[in-house]
Amino acid sequence: MSDAPVPTGSQELTRAWQEWRAGWEQWLTRPLGWLAATSHEWLDDTPRNPAGLPGLWWQHGDALHIDPQGSAMAFDGETFTTERRFALADAADDLRVTVGDVEVGITYRGTYLIVTYDPSSPARRDFDGVPVHEPSPRWVIPGRLERHDSPTSVTLDSVGWEAHQHDSPGLVRFSYAGSEHTLQVIGSHGMLLTVFTDATSGVTTYGAGRSLEIAGPDGEGDVTLDFNRTVNLPCAFSDHFPICPVAPPANRLPFAIEAGEKTPH
Repeated sequence: MSDAPVPTGSQELTRAWQEWRAGWEQWLTRPLGWLAATSHEWLDDTPRNPAGLPGLWWQHGDALHIDPQGSAMAFDGETFTTERRFALADAADDLRVTVGDVEVGITYRGTYLIVTYDPSSPARRDFDGVPVHEPSPRWVIPGRLERHDSPTSVTLDSVGWEAHQHDSPGLVRFSYAGSEHTLQVIGSHGMLLTVFTDATSGVTTYGAGRSLEIAGPDGEGDVTLDFNRTVNLPCAFSDHFPICPVAPPANRLPFAIEAGEKTPH
């Protein structure tokens, strides 16, 4: 999603949405993306050989240890074949170790989670698209970012692990059908990101929620919510993402947003 204004004319909206949609599905089906996830494991202080991976993997304190036992692995452009210690407690989520043709994503939540990504996974091989609503100008809604007075974090539960803190710049306030609503947002690479549920959740859309990226506000704090670009969370596609966030209570909208992605096949 770019910072360009969201088109609201029906034909232009559809054209822009189709281009965005093609790019999104290309990203979704990339060889080592969400659909390539084949396994996950939480590490502890016992060295073990995770299913399908060579070497020994374990956690000591807040550091990750990997002993390839002679197999060639690579991290951050550097190849290693003997034991390495990685201090990744404060690192970004899903950093990758390359192991032959697969990659292992590493995320820290007090305990290290490793997710194996294999480009030949059945989910990726059999993917035939995500059911989605056709775009409509009805779901392009103006809003305003109301910033917090000081740095604030919000707690989001996950689908299969503990809650996690996320930095939040504020709330987005908007109106729909004569009523006012708000969405908590978190920062995401210069964009705003929100995870929400609505009256379609668990019916035609994924029950834990969907996500929407919102271009940063203008000088007046105004933003545009294009719900046509609402997408599924990674846990909607696979059980291998237990840290996937759940919509917070403040983001449970009482009306049906019949826009964006539906529950995947």
